[in-house]
Amino acid sequence: MHFISEELDDYAVAHSSKEPQLLKNLTRETYQKVVQPRMLSGHYQGRILSMISKLVNPKTILEIGTYTGYSALCLAEGLQANGTLHTIDINEELVDFQRKYFDLSGYGSTIKQHLGNALDIIPQITEELDLVFIDADKPNYPAYFDLIVDRLKPGGILLSDNVLWSGKVVKTLNPKDTSTAALLEYNKLLAEDPRLETVLLTIRDGLTISRKKIPS
Repeated sequence: MHFISEELDDYAVAHSSKEPQLLKNLTRETYQKVVQPRMLSGHYQGRILSMISKLVNPKTILEIGTYTGYSALCLAEGLQANGTLHTIDINEELVDFQRKYFDLSGYGSTIKQHLGNALDIIPQITEELDLVFIDADKPNYPAYFDLIVDRLKPGGILLSDNVLWSGKVVKTLNPKDTSTAALLEYNKLLAEDPRLETVLLTIRDGLTISRKKIPS
């Protein structure tokens, strides 16, 4: 969803870094072969993820929600040379698709795929986390936060996608809409947690940047 005009959005994309050819190929194949291709991060948001990762220069990244691997490849651009990106998804049909593009990139050996329920897998990842990207099932966003916040290093960054949820977060809540209810809880959690500094950006469907405070 775009919260600015399409014309302005196109201008912003045109005046941002170009999309790497491998990611263009991934996008094309996703639209040809995979259900719900709009779930891709896409060119503009992908360049934002890449830029943030390069600024953080993380040793360890955790991504919750791989889909076809676009965002993982963008985040991997900022990894330290000896770094690791852990990415979790529950859809076993996409594992080979993801690996194909990971191996075609220069980051294949640094990206570890995890298949299954993220609530079960996250506790098995033992490293401290420099950068986390949450872009998965919305009802579990608060639970994911509880699992990762103590593992996030001081100064580490938590990125949260789809936090505006097509504008539903400011509409009257449908009692049956568990996704919006969870995002309302999650957004409040990020804004009020004293361990974090948080800015919610109106980029695409909403992207929150939270930084874990460094104790003084």
